[in-house]
Amino acid sequence: MKKTVLFLSAGLALLAACSRVPITGRSQLNLIPESQMQSMALQEYQTFLSQNKAVSATASKDAEMVKRVGARIADAVTRYMTANKLGNEVANYKWEFNLVNNKEVNAWCMPGGKVVVYTGLLPVTQNETALACVMGHEIAHAIARHGNERMSQGLIAQGIQVAGAVALNRNPQAQNIFLQSFGVGGNVGLMAFSRQNELEADHLGVIFMAMAGYNPQEAIPFWQRMATAGGGQKPPELLSTHPSDERRVQQLQQLMPEAMKYYTPIK
Repeated sequence: MKKTVLFLSAGLALLAACSRVPITGRSQLNLIPESQMQSMALQEYQTFLSQNKAVSATASKDAEMVKRVGARIADAVTRYMTANKLGNEVANYKWEFNLVNNKEVNAWCMPGGKVVVYTGLLPVTQNETALACVMGHEIAHAIARHGNERMSQGLIAQGIQVAGAVALNRNPQAQNIFLQSFGVGGNVGLMAFSRQNELEADHLGVIFMAMAGYNPQEAIPFWQRMATAGGGQKPPELLSTHPSDERRVQQLQQLMPEAMKYYTPIK
């Protein structure tokens, strides 16, 4: 059986070696240029919305809340990244925030700032501040390029060739890995974010929500609610294969002094 070889251009290899997660500084494997990730994200996002109609913000207070919270967090992200000399990493983001009718307890953010919240999540968030916690967390996954990291690992595992001239968005197998990497349409499975990714997203997420004017202390009771949202059955999609546990709550408690330094209540 002929082995499939994974090809890396010199530019991609350098990109992979130099990629680091904001705040934690952890090195990560990112084989795909951010421009290509954003191109794939736009394509898959548009496909998703063509199959899942967004709730109108003019007809729904919940949809309007999603857009309002999203805009505030996007502004906080831009300010945070600029202050840390990383503004170029989000300079091309074209933010969009949509609520869709779906009973799953889920939300996600694709590269480039395409954010979707499912209506099934709202009974668990219960309030605007908890919604900001979720959206901050999901946006943090995108800012930390966790999806790129998971997709890179998936491409290697399945032996898909990666080269500068290869259009991954035309490869059905690569498209499936992309969707799995972001938990879109129930495609979490084996490509769920790792516990390390989740804890990093918690760290960045509470800072983003605090900068947006939302009390980060709400993150603790929210994730505790999420832990029981499945009623003892299958955990919500948002938790993927890493349900909320004592370690997550413990870390959030440890992060509160840092997060509160960024917090100025909305007037």
